[in-house]
Amino acid sequence: MRLAALLAALRPVLPLVLGLSLGCSLSLLRASWSHGGGEDPCLGAAGRAGPPAGGAQPEAEDGRPGQGHEDFRPRIVPYYRDPNKPYKKVLRTRYIQTELGFHERLFVAVLTSKATLNTLAVAVNKTVAHHFPRLLYFTGLRSAKVPHGMVLVAHGDERPIWLMYETMYYIHQHFGSDYDWFYIMQDDTYAQAEQVKALVTHLSINQDVYLGRAEEFIGGDEQARYCHGGFGYLLSRSLLLKLHPHLDSCRNEILSVRPDEWLGRCIIDFLGISCISQLQGQHYHTYELAKNAEPEKEEEEEFQAALAVHPVSDVTLMYRLHKHFSRIQLERAYQEIQELQMQIRNLTSLTPAGEAGLTWPVGINAPFLPKTRFEVISWDYFTEQYLFSCPDGSPKCELSGASKADVSDIIESALEQLNSRYQPSLRFSKRQLLNGYRRFDPTRGMEYTLDLLLEAVTQKGHSHILVKRVSLVRPLSKVEIIPMPYVTEATRVQLVLPLTVQDLDFVANFLDMYAMNTLDTHDNALLTLLFIYHPYDAQRVSQVDVFAGVKTMVAELEKRYAEVKIPWISVKTEVPSQVKLMDIVSKKHPVDTLFFLASVWTEINMEFLNRCRMNTISNWQVFFPVHFQEFNPALVYRGEQTASSSTDFLRDGHFDRHSFAEACFYNSDYMTARTKLAADILDRDEVLEGMEVFDVFLHYSGLHLFRAVEPGLVQKYALRSCNPRLSEELYHRCVLSNLEGLASRSHLAMALFEQEQANST
Repeated sequence: MRLAALLAALRPVLPLVLGLSLGCSLSLLRASWSHGGGEDPCLGAAGRAGPPAGGAQPEAEDGRPGQGHEDFRPRIVPYYRDPNKPYKKVLRTRYIQTELGFHERLFVAVLTSKATLNTLAVAVNKTVAHHFPRLLYFTGLRSAKVPHGMVLVAHGDERPIWLMYETMYYIHQHFGSDYDWFYIMQDDTYAQAEQVKALVTHLSINQDVYLGRAEEFIGGDEQARYCHGGFGYLLSRSLLLKLHPHLDSCRNEILSVRPDEWLGRCIIDFLGISCISQLQGQHYHTYELAKNAEPEKEEEEEFQAALAVHPVSDVTLMYRLHKHFSRIQLERAYQEIQELQMQIRNLTSLTPAGEAGLTWPVGINAPFLPKTRFEVISWDYFTEQYLFSCPDGSPKCELSGASKADVSDIIESALEQLNSRYQPSLRFSKRQLLNGYRRFDPTRGMEYTLDLLLEAVTQKGHSHILVKRVSLVRPLSKVEIIPMPYVTEATRVQLVLPLTVQDLDFVANFLDMYAMNTLDTHDNALLTLLFIYHPYDAQRVSQVDVFAGVKTMVAELEKRYAEVKIPWISVKTEVPSQVKLMDIVSKKHPVDTLFFLASVWTEINMEFLNRCRMNTISNWQVFFPVHFQEFNPALVYRGEQTASSSTDFLRDGHFDRHSFAEACFYNSDYMTARTKLAADILDRDEVLEGMEVFDVFLHYSGLHLFRAVEPGLVQKYALRSCNPRLSEELYHRCVLSNLEGLASRSHLAMALFEQEQANST
């Protein structure tokens, strides 16, 4: 009875006990199998693990990466600060690539001479230079005039060996830490730039590489080879770093007539590395061009696959080679496109959507599908003469410039496609464009729909007039990163604030925000006030100064912040032209000053000032932000409490694209553009009244004009006073800015509805 009672009590926990026992038993069995005394088949005779499959490098016993993997394993560098030294704020870059020390892929050096600089070197520059990210020309002596668009380094001596020595030394000193691969070629060599770039992308950077067309030394060792300079050769960064300490010894000890032999002997003697023609399955194909060769008639497979062709005797031959190889690459690209489209068609039938999932054109992204009516992309209607969706908002404008060239090109492409599809049965010619529609789809590119009046001619000469609708797509091409000069956030910003009598009610808020966001945070930003007096107020300034209150507020700020000085400039004018005002400010500041032309409604903050510094590049780019304008609270909230959260302000306003009052630019860039403007208008000051700083940079500078929405630049609602004495365009912009800044369409509709309800009662 006692046993039965005990079993009855243990029955609920019996499965748990059995499970724990079984788990412990299996764990012990697995441990005994793993640590058995049998010999591991992966261990060698000495008991150490052999290399893993695939040729990967082994790791050391202490867990550190083995030889050859130093550059691919992260290493934690501990931070240490000397307590005896004063703390200094570290200025970090805003680019991950710069901070992590990444290298660019390829640097190209072209060896030329004074005799061929204006002929063959110019031909190289026009054919392949724009395909390489960085290309420099090296010569012994330079001519009096360097061809436009070429960066030339002259060493002052025409001796070939000396030129090679100085070139290698210069490359190591200036670019050795910036690039992974260095391609050396002569100006009588034609190199397929895209093939060379594709070659280096398939090679590992963690090797000493000396790659080119291998040649034997005359009377030397059969195993030692050098790379022929006429066909170009590739050097890795690691090899260049190892070679640099021995360049002086090579110059003094190695005697040679040819520079490529001298360099090859230097690499072999001091590094023990010989030239090779293939590496990691990649071949360096070359072709030696015969005398009086015709590139168009060369059909050999060796010629078609060549990365470099040598010798190129004259400029015309260089251009013919470039034309021929460009045609070959274009045919290969079209063939690859057709093959990929065929593969897509074959695979689409296996997808869940089936044939219905096949988009047109094949391989291009499907059209954008709007989720709401506000996301619908509208079509622009055009004819061959007019565009019915104009940038200035007018219903009809003449088709000109880039738009006219675009329409002409798309019509020609449509006719070409029709004729290629229906020939030789039919031959089409255009009579008239009846209707044209186009829209930009951000997911795929520019779409066109054309209604063409065509004349179709048969093989027997019979003609017929018909109307045909065609659809075309100009797809988005590969995204290219534009190289930009390096900038930091340490630049001082000079704020310029023009003030009129109508702006006095908003000055206090501006100065408070300026003090809180820049002076309290010790941001490197200074302020200059520009008092614009009307002639009547200027005459009475000794009795009544309309800006006396502002000057008092400035004096209080200077008293509160002893190290800060806020200067002001007084100007008397009836028409406050933005260009004339900047002329006065520009003369009172150094040429390297970074200006931020602000307005009194702007709320200054550090976030925007940093973007002003980063987006404005001297002699390269100016920045015109599109500020966020809050709506009229009387119409938006209608007596209710306004939104207090800073994250909600974007719902109660819009980006004012009609305003160009704010701008970031360097004084040197403004002075250059202003000089060109002065030569154009010939002292006609009335022209300046109809211009803004934006127009000066747009028409009289070759700089990039960066125009982008800026959520960090917020302005409170205020009804601007539009001066009727300004130009018609500036006055129209001001009126549109006021109208669109009232409220959104839904808010205006609600206000009208409430007004009608009040009138009806």
